[in-house]
Amino acid sequence: MIKASFEIIQPANGQSFLYRKFDRSAFEAPYHFHPEYELTYIIQGTGKRYVGSHMSDFTAGDLVLLGPNLPHCWKLEKEEDSQTNASAIVIQFDGAFLGDDFFDKNEMQLIKKLFQKSGCGICFKSVTQVVVDKNLEALSKEKNNFRMLMGLLEILQKLAISNDYVLLDQNKSVAERTPAEQERINPVYAYLVENFRNPVSLDVAAGIANMTTNAFCKYFKKITRKTFMETIIEYRLNYAIQQLVQTDKPISDISYESGFGDVSHFYKMFKQKMHISPLNYRKKFMLSLEDEAVIGVA
Repeated sequence: MIKASFEIIQPANGQSFLYRKFDRSAFEAPYHFHPEYELTYIIQGTGKRYVGSHMSDFTAGDLVLLGPNLPHCWKLEKEEDSQTNASAIVIQFDGAFLGDDFFDKNEMQLIKKLFQKSGCGICFKSVTQVVVDKNLEALSKEKNNFRMLMGLLEILQKLAISNDYVLLDQNKSVAERTPAEQERINPVYAYLVENFRNPVSLDVAAGIANMTTNAFCKYFKKITRKTFMETIIEYRLNYAIQQLVQTDKPISDISYESGFGDVSHFYKMFKQKMHISPLNYRKKFMLSLEDEAVIGVA
């Protein structure tokens, strides 16, 4: 069973932060967390991104800043295809890597605010992606440690002044937890991330948290503001919605692949959340694409 693993990060060559370029190995990492900030840029690859309790698609150009101890992982869409091209740039640094009070300086206030928001996970959009992509490429070629440090600060400043972003875990269900709560609940989320498309056991989840099932259910609701089953259903529905708009698979196949053992139950849960049936949701999405195409031609 895969649990949320704690990653130890050690910069090399006397640097105060870690800059690495990964191939497919970056996407094989389990749902994990660490006390350092992390900036991840996807060069190649498509799949699902998990940040805290949030799940979404990612494609090439995906640019995300994560705060300390925010669990995360990127999973390739076709893990069985070993030939799929995938690569990423990852920068990791401690909040005090330039001194305990460096980011308290007046000149650093925008970056400090950026760090505060990163506890939810920040996904930057197209315009910012393009701008920062050039900086990241330049950083990869830089051999001088001082210029690398200046390059990182420049990237952080550009992110700090950007309004072109979305917060991922917007209800702050992870960011507001105490370290003790994170230590107990993060492994449970890891279990869900790795298993929500299969039968999920309440007993197993409670065992991971080292609690009785009754105590776990109350604790989970208190910490996440959702029941354990509501969280499972949310993961499954989010996955199903993405499959509806990205594939032409039959509704029944999507239902089973998303973790719903019964198609009628899937329809019921889907309509409760989206107020429309899965089939009509797909039709509505396809019509919207056709309308956009007509507008583009006009």
